[in-house]
This record gives sequence, structure tokens and C-alpha cells, in this order.
Amino acid sequence: MPVIDVHTHAYTRDYLELLRTAGGVYSLKMRPDGKEEIFRGETPVALPQPGHLDYELRIREMDANHIDVAIVSLTCPNCYWGGEQISAAVARQSNDSMAAAQKRYPGRIYWYASLPWQYPARALEELTRAMDAGASGVMVLANIQGRSLTDPFFRPIWRAIDARKLPVLVHPTDPPGAQLMDMGKYDLSWAVGFMADTTLCFARMIFDGFLDQYPDLKLIASHGGGTLPYLIGRFDKGDEVELPSRRTINAPPSAYLKRIWYDGICYSAQALDYLISIVGAERVLYGTDYPHQVHDMAGMLAKTEAMSADRRYAIREGNASRLFGI
Repeated sequence: MPVIDVHTHAYTRDYLELLRTAGGVYSLKMRPDGKEEIFRGETPVALPQPGHLDYELRIREMDANHIDVAIVSLTCPNCYWGGEQISAAVARQSNDSMAAAQKRYPGRIYWYASLPWQYPARALEELTRAMDAGASGVMVLANIQGRSLTDPFFRPIWRAIDARKLPVLVHPTDPPGAQLMDMGKYDLSWAVGFMADTTLCFARMIFDGFLDQYPDLKLIASHGGGTLPYLIGRFDKGDEVELPSRRTINAPPSAYLKRIWYDGICYSAQALDYLISIVGAERVLYGTDYPHQVHDMAGMLAKTEAMSADRRYAIREGNASRLFGI
């Protein structure tokens, strides 16, 4: 059975060097173990791994873990730094590197475009260029320099994405206030902050009526949707007691959860089962978070292997094939 991994990441060496010299609030710092990690201020963001930079290694790891297709994206902090010229150049360079990998490994590597969202006109230019170069969708972080994705400022970009009916991987990053909340300690920015970032992003989308405004969006909530499935009761209860004059949605919040897609990176079979019980197996996709240190290639394979044949097919291949047209 083919396996399509919809959540996997890459950097380039040029990207890391530019981040080192022009990252602004982002920097590369040496860890106690001698490895360089990306930080935002004092908050850790991501730890580059060999697999981020080496597609030959990636293909070997894919083969070893029975993954046939990887849809690759530039991970945190993406291109939302450095000013307009650098941000646009970073997006272009990353997209070009992924387009080249797709040509080198046809049928194995696909990719999400990165866009300089802080500059909508430049983002629209890069969206057109990236789609012409073969992108399969768009990757966006769950907040853009602290700005909500539902901000009207981003409306031109969302309209263009909606018109193209593109899949969008919404991936968390360190949430605003992470340093104030002391999330750098014990890497809670990843364990807790990332989940909060995803959850808050999609909660805003639901309650803002965003999914009604853009009915053709195909949004993928990373890491099992954060805590969205667990909060389904609170969302519906909150909507139930909301003043009618302030309500902007046409259905209970729980109904919107089933209009979102989710990757299955939960690290726990029980958590994955709960996600499926809320949104259905037809909304869950195979993801590994490779090659981050916390990737779950082996775990995702084992958890889906234990499922019924129809559920296993849906998550490993069927849903992604339908969503991406692969």
C-alpha cells in the first residue's frame, strides 16, 4: 500500500546562513551538546538535522520506513523575517530548492510553497511563480509575526488560495508571548506552545466565520489539530451561550472541525484514536514531521499498521491522494 507523508520539512544551507546573518529576532545558538539550534530570542524554535539538508538521506529514510511520497515544506521560522527583500528572496530560494528536488526525485517528492505573507503583493507574485514551478499547496505558520491568519490584511492571499482550491498546511511556531510564559525551559514552546498556536489559529478561523468565507480552502491542522478535538465540547458550549448579535458562524463549531484536515502526528495511539473518533478517519492524513528530532516515522507506521484495512488505506494513501490529486 503506498504511503503519502503530508508533513515533512526541509531547510537549505543558504537559508541557515542567511538566518544567521540577517535573522533579526531569530538566531542560531549553540546548545550544550554542541549542536546549533534556531532561537527566537531565548525561546528555542527548531533544531536543524542532517535530513533537512540532504534529499538522498531523506529518500533512504523514506524507503526504510515504507514512505512512497513526501510533501515537503520549509519549517519554522519559514520566511517571516528580514524585511521585504530578504523575506521574498528566502521564499523564492526555498521554493526553487524544492522544485529542483521534485525534478530529481519525480513521484517521490512534492512540496508546499512558502510565501512572504507580511507583504501580500509579493506573496501573490510568489504564489503564481511557485504553482507554475510545480507546488502542490501552500505552507503557512499559524501566526505571522504575532498576527492572526484571519486578519483582513491577508485577505488577498486567502482569496487567491481559495480560488485555486489549494491544500494549505497550517503549521505552528512559537506563539506570541512564549518568552513571557517561560516556554523556553524544557522546550515547552514545542510541547505546549506549538499546540496552543495551532489551536488558537483554528479556533479563530471557526468563530470568525473564516471557513464560510473561503469554502474551497483545504486546511490541514498540524499535529492532530493541537487540542482542537479535545475542546469540541467547550467550543459548542461557548457558541451556545454567545449573544446572537455577535455570532458569525452558520453551524455549531463542532461541525467545522469536520471541514478541516488533520495530520496524524500525535505520538500516542490513544490520542490518534480520539482524533479519529471526533473527525472521522476520512479527515486524517499520514504525517511524520521528518526530519525533526521529534519525528515519528516508525511510530506512525506502527500505529496505522494496527488499524483496520479501510482506515489504514484512508490515512496512508486515500485521503491525501484525493486532497492533493496525487
